[in-house]
Parts: sequence; C-alpha cells; structure tokens
Amino acid sequence: MQFGLERFIQDAALRAPLAGRRVALLAHPASVTRDLTHALDALAGLPDVRLTAAFGPQHGLRGDKQDNMIESPDYTDPRLGIPVFSLYGEVRRPTEEMLASFDVLLVDLQDLGCRIYTFITTLLYVLEAAAQHGKAVWVLDRPNPAGRPVEGLTLRPGWESFVGAGPLPMRHGLTLGELGHWFIAHFGLQLEYRVIEMQGWQPEAAPGYGWPQGPQEWRSWVNPSPNAASLSMARAYAGTVMLEGTTLSEGRGTTRALELFGAPDIDTRRLLADMRELAPDWLQGCVLRECWFEPTFHKHAGQLCAGVQIHVEDPAHYDHAAFKPWRLQALAFKALRRQAPDYPLWRDFPYEYELGKLPIDVINGSPLLREWVDDPQASPAELDALARADETAWEKARAAFLLY
Repeated sequence: MQFGLERFIQDAALRAPLAGRRVALLAHPASVTRDLTHALDALAGLPDVRLTAAFGPQHGLRGDKQDNMIESPDYTDPRLGIPVFSLYGEVRRPTEEMLASFDVLLVDLQDLGCRIYTFITTLLYVLEAAAQHGKAVWVLDRPNPAGRPVEGLTLRPGWESFVGAGPLPMRHGLTLGELGHWFIAHFGLQLEYRVIEMQGWQPEAAPGYGWPQGPQEWRSWVNPSPNAASLSMARAYAGTVMLEGTTLSEGRGTTRALELFGAPDIDTRRLLADMRELAPDWLQGCVLRECWFEPTFHKHAGQLCAGVQIHVEDPAHYDHAAFKPWRLQALAFKALRRQAPDYPLWRDFPYEYELGKLPIDVINGSPLLREWVDDPQASPAELDALARADETAWEKARAAFLLY
C-alpha cells in the first residue's frame, strides 16, 4: 500500500505538472512517509520540486501546541530557510501575502474522519482562498482511520464554525482528498484541484477498517494532534469530542485522552446500568470499563475521577459496523441527566472563538443534541430517528465523491 505522499515522491510523472511552479506544503506531525520521514524533509530532497513555503494548521507544522485554542506563530524554517505560515495563529485563512509565496499548495494532513477535526476546515479555507487568487491545491491523500461508517446529526445552516466547515454529519466517512472534491462541488468553487490518490487502501479490511493494520500492511501511528494518540482514540473521537463541551473530563491530562470520560462526582456503575437500560443497542461493538483516573492538567486536574473507558482495540470485542461512538456518548449524557437532573453538564465559554453559543451546540452544529439530553421525555428512539435521516441523506450525497 502507498499513501499519496509516497506515490508523489516515488513517481516523477506525478510531479511533472509542477515544473517551473513554486510549491508550498501544508502539513503537521503525522505527515510522514512509511519510514517516518516528515513530508517537508522528503519534498525538500526532490530536485524537481521548488519548495518556497510551508503552512501549519492547528497545533503547528511540527506539533508544538498541546491544547485547543493555543495559537502558533509564523517563523522561518531553520534548515530550509523558507517561511512557515501559521493557519492557527493571527489568522485562520491564508492572507494575500501567504498566497503570494506559492503557485501550488500540497496538502498532506492526516485526518480523523470527524467533522469537528479542524484540519478539514483548514482545507476548505485554503480551497476558497486558492479559488479567489488563482492558486492550485493538490491533496496527497491519506486513510480515514475511522473508516467508511457515517454517524451523527448534520450541521444545520447558521452553525458553521472552525469546527463545522459545512453540512456534514459528525462522522463523515471520507478521506481528505474526497472531502476536497465535495467542498468544491458543494460551495461551487473553481480552481485547479488534484488528489494524489492512495494505492491499495482497503477501508473495509479487518482489523484496521481504515488504518493499515493487517499482517501484510502495517503503518506506525503518529499523533496528528497531541491528544490523538492511537487508533482507538480515532475510532472513539466522533463521540468523545463532545466532552469538550461539557464539565466532564475527556481524559486530557492522562495518557488516554478522548478514549475515556469522567468526573469526581458521578456514579459510573449506575451510569452504565442506565445506559444499558435506555438503549442497549447503542453500546454495541466495544467494551466499556469502569475506571478511575486523575488528570494532571485541564478539567478536574489533581482530582480523582470516576470514569468509563471505551475499549475498541481487541478484535475479539470490536465490531466496526456496530460501534456507534456518537450515540454512545450522547447516551452517557442522557444517563447522567437521569442520575442527576441538575448536574452542571454544559460548559459555557467561547469555544473555538464562537461567541454567544454553548460549546456543545457548536460541536454538534445545532442545539438538537443538547435539547434531547435535557428533555426528560425525549427517548433514544427520537434522537435515533433524527440522526438516521441525516445519515441516510449523507450516504447518498457522498457516493459520487468516493475515490476508493
């Protein structure tokens, strides 16, 4: 199997259209070859590529910022002497000065397959800027480690944000290259866009279901963001990311961030029992384990938290088609409301710079999830019906953009 970056490096014919053109790279720490050479270093070693700039998304080109909403500065690469522009610093969209540094932007970003992961919004922003200024964008495609399943409510009009690029469900099931095609069609963009496709990607193949993990093909996991520490996290993320809009810890400050959740003042044994009673089908495909953890920083730092860890790593227990992380996490919120109706669950702060909106609503792209959790009369069947309609519509809409 080959990722887009590797095909681009190995096949000079793929690079031929770049002759005489200035090239920039948008990348992050997981932008590596199979032998773990960073894309910037690999491209700098190609004699027929004129590398004139680089760009870093949230958390930086080389990976310098731990938490959300911690901005990265522009700087000059000390080895290559080219400017490195931050798209998560003073600006989120490339400026005219940044765009003047290149003719073709190569995008090599490992995504997690979730609408809220900001790298896909950065892709949209560079596509829009490129369309306005006559620049080209090529995506060096990578696997979606969460695979092809679709889950969650579609973002509603008016709820677009840096964690909501457009009307996608929480778990979209596309690669970054495929998403680029969808963005261009949906937003009516006109630009030179090309995907250097992967070769041999099998998103339905066990045991990886999107991430190469079989005996014939295995890839090292490099964190695309500081708390994306494993394939297990990528699988659970479409649900656990909602914890960022709550007072519950998502495990930041532990070694299993976004694979577990908890707080000092909840009864996790009762929580799991209520979840099983309310919607047992939403708990399939994984193992839920009661645990205790003490975050070293972030929410509940230094306090012992009662928690639940979501285990999706054992092939004997993980069912890729049955696992529904978004529903599972929503159900945990619902069960907590049953346990403690007045629990202060929802955080209120400018999440990703969105003012006047609760973070949980920004994350979900509407208030619908929160309203369902807070309504004691609302049943799992009601949320399921809303989500299934959105999921079915998305599966039809995305079909034309599948490359693999």
